[in-house]
Amino acid sequence: MANAKVAESLAKKFSTEKVSAYEKWVKREGLDIIAGHYIPNLHTVELKPWARREGYGVYINHEASRTSNDCYVCEIPEGGKLAPQRQLYEEMIYVLNGKGSTTVWNDDGKKITFEWSKGALFAIPINAWHQHFNGSGLERARFLAVTNAPIIVNTFDDPEFIFNTPYDFKDRFNGEPDYFSNEGEQKGLLLETNFVADAIKLQLIHAKERGAGGGHIRFNLAKGSMNSHISEFPVATYKKGHRHGPGAHVIILSGEGYSLMWPEGSDPKKYDWKEGSMVVPPNMWYHQHFNTGKTPARYLALKYEGVAFRNEQGVPKAWISQRLGGDQIDYADESQIVRDTFVNELARNGLQPRMDDAYEKELEDLPPLPEKK
Repeated sequence: MANAKVAESLAKKFSTEKVSAYEKWVKREGLDIIAGHYIPNLHTVELKPWARREGYGVYINHEASRTSNDCYVCEIPEGGKLAPQRQLYEEMIYVLNGKGSTTVWNDDGKKITFEWSKGALFAIPINAWHQHFNGSGLERARFLAVTNAPIIVNTFDDPEFIFNTPYDFKDRFNGEPDYFSNEGEQKGLLLETNFVADAIKLQLIHAKERGAGGGHIRFNLAKGSMNSHISEFPVATYKKGHRHGPGAHVIILSGEGYSLMWPEGSDPKKYDWKEGSMVVPPNMWYHQHFNTGKTPARYLALKYEGVAFRNEQGVPKAWISQRLGGDQIDYADESQIVRDTFVNELARNGLQPRMDDAYEKELEDLPPLPEKK
């Protein structure tokens, strides 16, 4: 069974190990953890005062992801700023609402400031001092961040060390004046950059391997070890189902539709989304994204690849057909219920599927079914 529930007598033997150092730290911060893998609207999720940061916040983290990376939503007060901070973990930030600026500096005193607005994506260099400012006196600025704090907090369990260690990682950040310019170096699908001014409008690269003729781009932000990518797919199409490790926070940037998510051997569950929604597939759950709106659908995925599910060539197994031993379901092998559900959901918006071309193109490179043993 998917839940793998055991007798209470066995559970009690492990009860002292249930709450991690990371969870205790979040509680001391005075914040809640929303233990869900689906948030209908990040713009309206309720926040609490965050005294140490001098703002408002909430953590959103599914139990199956909490040991690898985390996610939080934070607001900066009207005309205000957050308290300065440095940390021995990595952090990627996506701006949900508002406009403002961020100042980053190191112990050598090298300081730079850059501006951001809704749709911006950037990363904080590890252990660099930084401070966020709200550029509006009328409304709060809200951002979402994904970090690998759980690993660091659970390892050291010492906030003083994590937030107050004086050390500059100069290979990561050395006060370069153009560090947060809206530029970067494209290497295949990977864009090495530190700042994307508008992730909603960023030009993508065609990636037929994900299906439906969509676009894709991957990021390495601030020379960090965390992963992020953007995918977009056309009207009345859907991506191929796949699975991977924990911690992928999928934020909808534009469009409307739904996702199916399911552990192996279980029936899929449906999660409707629009701009501002987020789904977080638990560890090795299959998931599949469907565009039922009248515009292209685009999402941003932020995660930490603690365990690399890749083949010997370095290709993520989530991009490789299950027929070849990977973790992606070919259209030819998906359940009929997937297509029937899609037809019905499109009909609600007066649309019909535009998948015939994707089905046909897949056949050109479709691996043969493995022989049954």
